[in-house]
Amino acid sequence: MNERSLFQLGMDLDAGTTQTEEHANDTVITVIENARDALQEGRAREPSVRGDDERQDHFVRRNGKVFAGTHLIIELAEADGLDDPERIEKAFLDAIEAAGATLLHIHLHRFTPQGVSGVAVLAESHISVHTWPESRYAAFDVFMCGDARPHAAVKVLKEAFNAGIVQVTELHRGEGLVG
Repeated sequence: MNERSLFQLGMDLDAGTTQTEEHANDTVITVIENARDALQEGRAREPSVRGDDERQDHFVRRNGKVFAGTHLIIELAEADGLDDPERIEKAFLDAIEAAGATLLHIHLHRFTPQGVSGVAVLAESHISVHTWPESRYAAFDVFMCGDARPHAAVKVLKEAFNAGIVQVTELHRGEGLVG
């Protein structure tokens, strides 16, 4: 995988704007450094690279159905620690590990006076969060394709934030459209 493929969309994660080529190159280096650090610290595993003759679509095939991936909408209520980016990052890392997914990058933003939004970009797709600490509520999306186990993230998130209520909605992305 070349360095440019890690950041081919050219989006500035800090500002949410399209970047110039020069600035995009700096961001590519940052993303690559973050991914390398995650690999060295054991928070991620090396993505596999296959030749064209071994290419797989990474669709999920289950019970006679084919779909792009499982998308879980996970809502936590009566939850604690939702204003703590470090706690959220650890929960992301633990959920990624439990699901057997591959971390590429994490970006979290803490709002003033409170709240956190963020995303963990995965080789298998993503985990995202938006929190409302004042209401003890968090909205997580866990979308994973291939052999990842997104359901394993539910227990991790519930325990990480001591959630009294957990509501999960499951979607099979691309069902009936791919295969």
